[in-house]
Amino acid sequence: MATTSVRPRPASTGGDYEKGEGWVLFAAILIGLIAIMNVIYGIAAIDRSGFFVNDTKYIVSDLRTWGWIILIIGLLQVLAAGSIWRGAGFGRWLGIGTACANAIAALLSIPAYPLWSLAIFAVDVLVIYGLAAYGGDRRYQVG
Repeated sequence: MATTSVRPRPASTGGDYEKGEGWVLFAAILIGLIAIMNVIYGIAAIDRSGFFVNDTKYIVSDLRTWGWIILIIGLLQVLAAGSIWRGAGFGRWLGIGTACANAIAALLSIPAYPLWSLAIFAVDVLVIYGLAAYGGDRRYQVG
């Protein structure tokens, strides 16, 4: 009679991720960085800093209004990034919503800053993909 031994599975090395966890981490980091940049950008625009181009035409109102819009989006993104880090489903949807709003805001600011706007738009698209495709609650996903 042959005995079969069952070998225990090796312990996790800490580098094993479930499918998509890297995307969610990537999205959380990017949304946090964009949030910080948006808060700084918004405060500078509200103050009408010398950083901004003079006589630039904005699609929505003037520079100060645009600064308030970007500051509010940035503060919501800070909240979303913190919630994503904690693994809450609320953070996923808030992150997708704020990334969509930021992408639209970036496209609206193309006349003033074309390269910056397109770069921010591309990052927002990556955040939206990471959160939409892989940001769901892991407890209810099947294998």
